[in-house]
Amino acid sequence: MRPTLSLIRREFSAYFFSPIAYVAIALFLTVTAYLFCLTLLMLTERGPDGVSYSMELLVNNVPFWLVFMAIPPLLTMRLFAEERSTGTLEMLLTAPVRDWQVVFAKYVACYIFYVLMWLPTLLYLPVLTDWKWWTLECGIDPWPIFTTYLGVACAGAMFLSIGMFVSSMVKSQMVAALIALFISMLFVVVGIWRPDLDTSDLPYRILFYFTVPLHFERNFGRGLIDTRHLILYGTVAFLGFFLTIRSLESRRWR
Repeated sequence: MRPTLSLIRREFSAYFFSPIAYVAIALFLTVTAYLFCLTLLMLTERGPDGVSYSMELLVNNVPFWLVFMAIPPLLTMRLFAEERSTGTLEMLLTAPVRDWQVVFAKYVACYIFYVLMWLPTLLYLPVLTDWKWWTLECGIDPWPIFTTYLGVACAGAMFLSIGMFVSSMVKSQMVAALIALFISMLFVVVGIWRPDLDTSDLPYRILFYFTVPLHFERNFGRGLIDTRHLILYGTVAFLGFFLTIRSLESRRWR
């Protein structure tokens, strides 16, 4: 357990020495701050120009998903690709730790940093819920906000796992980021492209199941939790974790 915790601390602290991490945080907070201000304006509008849910505009916006899709590849591209390019991966694999511990430590450190990026957005919640501290009441239902953050946490776990697996397969960080971004697009692009399909057709139901923005538009952003989406996120995250371990194990036999 102690070696795993040491690896987690090592990987987490490494983010604060990388300029890419600060660029990702700045880009993410800039976009979310803009969407927050836009949400405040839309919440006061009436009729078709307004929004019904406090997080509706945030998660149904193309800029948000473009940034959301780009953040995981930026955070995961260095996890193993940097180790392979510098030659330190072989030293790490010969250390008295198992392969799954190495993968687990890197993934946990990356996920903690991902959660850390979202923490400043919690400052928006009192305004979005119209929190009245003198009565300890919310003027707006806070449940859609909770479900949105739940969806963000689970979807992020899936995308980070994909990026980590890709990083374990290549030596170049840039190549790792581009491949992970391309794979992530498969789960996002339909929600941005919005093909004209009948919602009762089988192709639409299949696309809906795999398209993350539609999950937030129809469910998480409205305060609904669909376990099918959580199963998808968990399955892909576990698969990426498993394949990353196999990728490291294969290097021992080369």
